[in-house]
Amino acid sequence: MKLLILRPQPGASETEERARAIGLEPVVAPLFTIEGVDGPPVDAARYEAVLLTSANGARFAPSGLAALPCFAVGESTAAAARAAGFARVHTGSGDGAAVAAAMAAAGVRRAIHPCGRDHLAVEAEGVAIERHIVYSAEPVPHGRFDGPAVAMIHSARAGERFAELAGDRAMIAIAAISAAAADSAGEGWAAKAVAAAPRDQALLELAAKLCKYGFELVRDGNGL
Repeated sequence: MKLLILRPQPGASETEERARAIGLEPVVAPLFTIEGVDGPPVDAARYEAVLLTSANGARFAPSGLAALPCFAVGESTAAAARAAGFARVHTGSGDGAAVAAAMAAAGVRRAIHPCGRDHLAVEAEGVAIERHIVYSAEPVPHGRFDGPAVAMIHSARAGERFAELAGDRAMIAIAAISAAAADSAGEGWAAKAVAAAPRDQALLELAAKLCKYGFELVRDGNGL
């Protein structure tokens, strides 16, 4: 059964490597390509910390922000932050809201959130979070996706686009990184399940089970 890795590069290759390490034969077919977005200059002195909810936010963050403490949503984002020059990186284990709450608990009162053009607003009580768009996800031309296959859906926008490109939904299972990503794909799939945590590793574990055990073991939306 094909495993479709649809996330943009360089994340797609990272997921492919992990998938091959556990014996899967993935097909890498990114739905979007990531491009930097030019914006107004950023005065790092206005902020006490940086909130990062994606590795791309770290990769495209203005260089002047690297001197600030950074609160990253997970280890892959934290690794991208360190590679981008951030020295003081706090790694969260939940979603964006949980990391923002941790930032508030650390006493941060003003932060900047380098993010994509399509993003979810993250808020935390007591913290003024200013969003700064640094990248965009641009569609990649594709033909139809056919099954049998398991599709890894990393975002709501990816779910919407994959639903437009998929062939017979009864031959394709959806492994989604979040409930929002699952909902965006709509209905009619052979199976649809949500990862135990909003992490690529958790999503891959779910997709691997679908590939190994088949669609019939998954009840719509309930995971494995």
